Amino acid sequence: MTISIIITLCVLLLIAYLFEVSSPKTRIPTVILLLLMGWAVRRVTDIFMVDMPNLEPVLPILGTVGLIMIVLEGSLELELNKSKIPTIINSAIIAFLPIILFSFGLAWAFNHFGGIPIKIGLANAIPLSVISSAIAISSASNFATREREFVTFESSLSDIFGVVLFNFITLNAVIDAAAVGFFFMELVLMLVIAFLASIGLAYLLGRIKHHVKFAPIIIMILLIYSVSKIYHLPGLVFIMIFGIFIANLDEFLDNKYFQILHTEILNREAKKFKELTSEFVFLIRSLFFILFGFFIETTELFNQETMMWSIGIVCGILALRLVLLLVFDQPILPLLFIAPRGLITILLFLSIPANQMIPLANRSLIIQVIVITALVMMIGLMFYRNNEGKTIEKSAVE
Repeated sequence: MTISIIITLCVLLLIAYLFEVSSPKTRIPTVILLLLMGWAVRRVTDIFMVDMPNLEPVLPILGTVGLIMIVLEGSLELELNKSKIPTIINSAIIAFLPIILFSFGLAWAFNHFGGIPIKIGLANAIPLSVISSAIAISSASNFATREREFVTFESSLSDIFGVVLFNFITLNAVIDAAAVGFFFMELVLMLVIAFLASIGLAYLLGRIKHHVKFAPIIIMILLIYSVSKIYHLPGLVFIMIFGIFIANLDEFLDNKYFQILHTEILNREAKKFKELTSEFVFLIRSLFFILFGFFIETTELFNQETMMWSIGIVCGILALRLVLLLVFDQPILPLLFIAPRGLITILLFLSIPANQMIPLANRSLIIQVIVITALVMMIGLMFYRNNEGKTIEKSAVE
């Protein structure tokens, strides 16, 4: 049985790697293929009556680790300088506004059609308002530099804003001035912790002489994030600050206060760390979506009761995104279609307290929105290739 599981996992991950390699050519989002593969594995186990252990508790663990590593990988790609300030500001605004506007709009719809209180409606709407950096960043790998950086900033910030807002709504019984004040105190505290922890981890990264050095760093990152979650602090802020700090060492280390970090050694180790992070992200992301696909029931995917809601939600996402891209003078193609829902949506959905769950926002709705947004993104990428093929090819060569 053990050998069979190892063989199955190896085969599935190798197939996932083929999906990853072929995705830039086919323009088919890897998440669609991974979900489909997981769904097919489930059908095979049912046909041959294979006795499978309960793997559902593993899903949140994989998802949390995946979220941390994906945000870290994305932030490691971000280079900060004065020329990037407009991109950072625009991506931050376009990441934040849809979460607020769409969440309140969907919460109002839940209230109007289902009699759901606005606060509870918000807890169920926020997961659907967050762009999945797990899907968006990898799908933008062949974009021109400007668009790729915008997607990385926007989707990473969307994850952070979404998680922070979700925790604020679900963990506070009453939303008042005291709750808002306490929230900002937590945010400032997390920024201080993130700054100090980033310096400390960077110092260790450049100073550890043992041949095993990256595993302890990753373990400490996971530990700091997990402890911050216990105290309801926005741990993803730390992940992004650490990643940006490591990605921009040359900018920071010009300052005399950072000379103890040994620039040359740290730059070399940071490059290796970035490569290892990318490898680890591929494994975790692939396992998560295969496992989630394994739990998808065909009846949930084609549930007629939620299908109209799902289509309406996706139309609302695209309409709001189009308006914001126009207002902030961003290229409509291909950015309009890069608004997938995925890992972060699933994680937040699984984190909704039992007393705040509503029948309208069920597994079927979540699965359908994820699949439809991925299909829309796939169609958009194919359309963009036909019109801007030379740009993509040039970017890929570079």
